[in-house]
Amino acid sequence: MVRKILLSLVYIFFLLNLSIVSAQSSKNIELLDIEKNKITKTAQTNPEIQLEAETIIKEIDDVVKKLKPVPDKGYMIKIPLEPSYRLDNKWMNAMVDEVIIIIPENEKPYLLIFDDENNPYFFTFDTTIDLLRNTLDLPQ
Repeated sequence: MVRKILLSLVYIFFLLNLSIVSAQSSKNIELLDIEKNKITKTAQTNPEIQLEAETIIKEIDDVVKKLKPVPDKGYMIKIPLEPSYRLDNKWMNAMVDEVIIIIPENEKPYLLIFDDENNPYFFTFDTTIDLLRNTLDLPQ
């Protein structure tokens, strides 16, 4: 009898713990300072930013041709996508649930996307990121 009660309590504990973890995993935009290796800002995602991220994905025009695609200085903006976006181009076919925009110092920004197996893909795009810069107060 005691064993059943203990097992029931452990089961209830795990159920409560899982619900707490899922409630805390809110989807925010995160700004990472690459040089400091630290998240410096977070912002609430909104439909306007979601649309901007999808526009950037649609404007992919090539792959990044660098040996070291992550720069030493600059910023990375992680934008969660809800619902996931279906990317279907000549380089990648996958459901994308987040995009990371890399903004190196003195260079054009580019995009990092992970596929379903968490393989990284670096893409260039042909659009501005002014809305994101204004939302996160990034320097021009």
